[in-house]
Amino acid sequence: MAAPANSPVRARPKLGEDITITRPQVSDGVACWRLAEATGVLDVNSRYAYLLWCRDFAATSVVARRDDDVVGFVTGFRRPDEPSTLVVWQVGVDAAVRGRGVASAMLDTLFDQVPDVDHLEATVTPDNTASAALFGGFAERRGAQLQRSELFGADLLGDGHAPEFLFRIGPVDR
Repeated sequence: MAAPANSPVRARPKLGEDITITRPQVSDGVACWRLAEATGVLDVNSRYAYLLWCRDFAATSVVARRDDDVVGFVTGFRRPDEPSTLVVWQVGVDAAVRGRGVASAMLDTLFDQVPDVDHLEATVTPDNTASAALFGGFAERRGAQLQRSELFGADLLGDGHAPEFLFRIGPVDR
């Protein structure tokens, strides 16, 4: 049965049976840290930070597993002054499974598992075309509006860091 014309499109990538998406466990923090480092593009936080994230923000984060190995993660949190907004902090995918829709599937799963959110936010540097496509695709699948604006300029971030642009998506119908 086709979805009504005004409903969001919810087509998800086919991951195959070898990859599952679940909430992280504390011990997954080490794998997330290693994966963040291996991407070569993420701002890598301390190992301790990933352990805390997997403990304190497990309800707003996911990991992708192939067998027992973490091959992807999305870390997020509810924005404190706007709890109906899910903020995505980082998305990391192992090179061995890139191109299979793992990031999109993790993002969809995460948004669907967090109750009472109707907006998603993330920041993206101008040169990060993969992240821009990921969040643009999420907005398109959900039939939601995407607004882009500079959140933090390079002058604030320092050390040659590019500006971070806010991608605000919503409202997203459930």
